[in-house]
Amino acid sequence: MSLDLSGLADAPRLLMEAKLKPLQGDRFQPTGFPNLGAAVYKTPAGNENLLVESAQSVANRLERVCWDETADDWVKPLRGLPFVKVIDEDGKALTNSVLEAHRINSEYIARSDGFEEIKSEIKFVTDHPFDLRRQLIPALLKYDPNSLIHGLFLEEVAGVIRLPRTLSGFIEAQDIRVAQSGGVKLNRVEPTLKEGEGNVPYSRDEYSAAEITSYFNLDLAQIRAFGLYAVAEQLLVALALFKIHKFLAEGLRLRTACDLGLISLAVVRPTNFAIPALPLLEEVLPGLINALSNEGCFANPPTTVLKWQSKVRRTRRGSQGPEPPTTSQQKLNQ
Repeated sequence: MSLDLSGLADAPRLLMEAKLKPLQGDRFQPTGFPNLGAAVYKTPAGNENLLVESAQSVANRLERVCWDETADDWVKPLRGLPFVKVIDEDGKALTNSVLEAHRINSEYIARSDGFEEIKSEIKFVTDHPFDLRRQLIPALLKYDPNSLIHGLFLEEVAGVIRLPRTLSGFIEAQDIRVAQSGGVKLNRVEPTLKEGEGNVPYSRDEYSAAEITSYFNLDLAQIRAFGLYAVAEQLLVALALFKIHKFLAEGLRLRTACDLGLISLAVVRPTNFAIPALPLLEEVLPGLINALSNEGCFANPPTTVLKWQSKVRRTRRGSQGPEPPTTSQQKLNQ
């Protein structure tokens, strides 16, 4: 079977909306922000809406549903897609460019032994103009095409190397109501202890909403501006659609008290495009990956392995620095 993307030929954006609902009951817990709490806002019409999940968090979740923790590799339809893996001095896997919040700009990648090979492919020269299309895009396609989807700011190489997200998304709730509740943290041995060590009652705000919507925006104009082969463009579009399908199917348990289900997914623009089903995307993606690999567009082997040395933290950071992350560690917001 083939992937028909002809309906996107003249469209600058692919805009999609997914209607969601709590799997059980009416209440859900939104994301919270330090010193802010829930992001409640009023629309021009005066309705109270709520940001359930930010663009940064949705980007992280779109990546995580594509990763097989057990195999320490992409999920099966994406096997063979390049990424950068970091191991420690004993050869144990530490992290990789799919799980790191800043992809190849992560200090565990950009400061590991072997990154110079990737840096040389980017060909950045101080005090010279930097051509994203000719210098950055081919290097990302070769070593980490996932960055072409989610963007990056490669400040570890140079502050001028920036690439906006091609795919972005966020979740909002419309016409919200506060559902107030609470609980008590119990100390069954000495409940009268002070300063939070005894019984501690607390309040909790959850929400109900008339509607919950997940919005997705795929920048087709930016993909075309990369100047890649037609097959590479197809791969990026198919990969973005695959991520959306996987997220809506498997990634909507956002928090303990925020477990959502999909009602419907629709294209808002262009209206003549039908979203390919997940089984079709799973079938065509391996062929697109193999085609680009055979053309020499990908690193060979596709997994570029770098080594993180503990001495790097001491000499470059002036201290012991942070502990290396694990692949199961949740990524921070970008």
